[in-house]
Amino acid sequence: MFECQRHGCRVKRPIFKTIYFAAIFMLLVLADSLFCNLSLHNVASRTKRNLSVLPNRGTSGARQIPLNSVTEEAEEGYSEDHQRNFNPPINVTAEERIDWFRKVLPEFDIFKSTRVTQQFEGRVGRFFEGECEGRFFMTWISPAISFGRREFIAMDSLFTVHPNGCLMILSPSLDSKMGDRILKPFQDRGFRVLAVAPDAPFLLKDTPAEIWFDEMKSGRKDPGEIPIAQNLSNLLRLAVLYKYGGVYLDTDFIVLNKFSRLRNTIGAQSVHPVSGNWSRLNNAVLIFDKNHPLVYKFIEEFALTFDGNKWGHNGPYLVSRVVDRVGRRPGYNFTVLPPLAFYPVDWNRIGTYFPRPTDSVTSKWVEAKLLQLGKEAYGVHLWNKQSRKLKIEPESIIAKLILDHCSICHNVYTS
Repeated sequence: MFECQRHGCRVKRPIFKTIYFAAIFMLLVLADSLFCNLSLHNVASRTKRNLSVLPNRGTSGARQIPLNSVTEEAEEGYSEDHQRNFNPPINVTAEERIDWFRKVLPEFDIFKSTRVTQQFEGRVGRFFEGECEGRFFMTWISPAISFGRREFIAMDSLFTVHPNGCLMILSPSLDSKMGDRILKPFQDRGFRVLAVAPDAPFLLKDTPAEIWFDEMKSGRKDPGEIPIAQNLSNLLRLAVLYKYGGVYLDTDFIVLNKFSRLRNTIGAQSVHPVSGNWSRLNNAVLIFDKNHPLVYKFIEEFALTFDGNKWGHNGPYLVSRVVDRVGRRPGYNFTVLPPLAFYPVDWNRIGTYFPRPTDSVTSKWVEAKLLQLGKEAYGVHLWNKQSRKLKIEPESIIAKLILDHCSICHNVYTS
């Protein structure tokens, strides 16, 4: 892992991990990019202790509690007319796309200023009053009806590991009666979760992205071919962390261990196989104090270099660019954790976590992987874009992780 402080980023001696089941599983280990993450360099004794003392949450076979389907319940009274296709047209000119954007702008909730959004600041303040075992944020810019079982499982894992945590979801669509029905199972069990329609102008005020948002809202700026909701989510997560501080999580992230020891932290998605230095960071998990200068730089980079035509340009690649530039400058105190912390399996290997083992060799590999994740990972990013259509099979890595880190345990195998 790496720590970037006043004197810059330094790399100390590497940590060599013991390779489990070497004789039996050598081919599997070599094929699994996860174990490459274990060769990372460690330069922060404080962060090293964080990874080494993580508890192994061994909750035995959680009982599945009968519960009406969240999606089916949300669909009641919901007309397809309320679902608007906000995906930009492709194979058109920038001018044609701007013209399209102007036409749909009045229907895009995130750009609206309403009585509800104007209450944002007060609602946030009241929600976070009192003690919270961590201040967590998620964003959901899509329709409420598309908030499915995977997202439900992510929240379930968060509250199982942090039962006294406070989760706020920035979402115009979930701040509704339908959203209330979706979140009710958690609230009925005493968990603190609230969906709030964000006041984007308030969050972006006095930040480098304030002018960018005004130009986009006026219809003068090309949103690009990437759905604008995705890029607004990239921006809102930065804005809310800069304004309030806390932990941002994607809605396809399974929490395995407590975040309480993490501060001003971002995770590497991949590393160079030879040097062990990070090669790409990711923004699916961000932990930062209020008004942190690195988050300010992230917001500045978003406004100055926005490109809605390149996937990842305003997200994972953005945080990678900024950290690469400022990592050695004074005044930026933050930690980069190795992939094992948040991204123990990359997007092109996530499919290996869903099938049930079919023989003794893969069964032992699954058990070894679960042991490793339980001890050393804070969570697992599911890469929903790649895994959403995959079935969670019994006895698979994902199934066991979910069942060991859930309180409601709703419809795991149909997720």
